[in-house]
Amino acid sequence: MSHLLTARDVVRSFGSTRALDGACFALDAGEVVAIMGPSGSGKSTLLHCLAGILPPDAGSVTYDGRELTAMSDRERSALRRRDFGFVFQFGQLVPELTCLENVALGLRLDGVRRRVAEQRAGDWLDQLEVAEVAGKLPGQISGGQGQRVAVARALVAGPRVVFADEPTGALDSLNGEKVMVLLTRAARESGSAVVLVTHEARVAAYADREVIVRDGVAHDLERVP
Repeated sequence: MSHLLTARDVVRSFGSTRALDGACFALDAGEVVAIMGPSGSGKSTLLHCLAGILPPDAGSVTYDGRELTAMSDRERSALRRRDFGFVFQFGQLVPELTCLENVALGLRLDGVRRRVAEQRAGDWLDQLEVAEVAGKLPGQISGGQGQRVAVARALVAGPRVVFADEPTGALDSLNGEKVMVLLTRAARESGSAVVLVTHEARVAAYADREVIVRDGVAHDLERVP
């Protein structure tokens, strides 16, 4: 059976610095995989290449049988709206929008009617146990609540893959545990696969397996034919 998302021999440099040096990675549908490694190892760069945000200098990234580098910018943008969801370290919520509007934003940009989009957004806020912040602005809620809103935003469109880059990095341990419990539970219930970048073993413990990145090389070779 072919993998849902695959990176083969991916190379990516920033100026004279090589962030990825032949990285390989594979993700199956519904799987939760933690990408681990020390700071500067290339793990976030690998996530950005997997998500089609950064083009690799060499190698290939294939999603559902299609090579991302062969897609147009428009096609990759549509893919990130419909098939991919994102959770970042600091949430990156739009400060001028309420939490409900933040969660519904991607649906609205994709043409979903306001009432339908906000109903789905409200359902996800309830599932992530933050329904009470729906009408509040991001600046009026706690960091832990904000990350749960970000998780709701990532999952509301029913993505096949959620990319989570250090989703608990700005939280204390209690809130971090809560976010990970809710993220992995919600993803598994909805059938979404998760690519989780972290340097913390307690966060990686929520994944089905771990891939270690060292010096730009992802040690997932046995999974990539």
